Amino acid sequence: MSLSPCSKLWGSWEAATTKGVERLLDANLNRFKEGVRVVEDIARYLYNHPTLALQLKTIRHDATDIFTKHMPDVIALYAHRDSAHDVLQTSDTLPTAPLSLLDMLQANFKRAQESARVLEEGFKMLGIKQAALSFKALRYALYSLEKESVFIGQTSAQTQYKHLHC
Repeated sequence: MSLSPCSKLWGSWEAATTKGVERLLDANLNRFKEGVRVVEDIARYLYNHPTLALQLKTIRHDATDIFTKHMPDVIALYAHRDSAHDVLQTSDTLPTAPLSLLDMLQANFKRAQESARVLEEGFKMLGIKQAALSFKALRYALYSLEKESVFIGQTSAQTQYKHLHC
């Protein structure tokens, strides 16, 4: 029994897409870790909050551990990296006005949360359910830590204002 032209086309598309998923996973792992690192450093250096900084550091390392556990060849992800030919490489625009600390904090939490969602969906597509569930859990942890960080930032700003103006 031979495959229909549609089946052959679908099989070729599916194989190409699976290789693209590896590139998608690599890019989003990097984006996830970059976003978490920015908020981790805000907690560490600007808020002087060791507990929050350590929670964020743990999440960043957990993401790498998930890949190491569930991807048979993490090094192969590098083979699919093609930053030089990224079709949206030049689309980033700088803000016209300086960002506030709150803006930077929120932007980087959103970056990490969105990447966690893409990683969750990518692992679902590959049928790696446990990795998908792990990234979902990390995403929800980031939602909670974002709320906590905003409150810590507000408290820190109010304390600094009182010291400067009292």
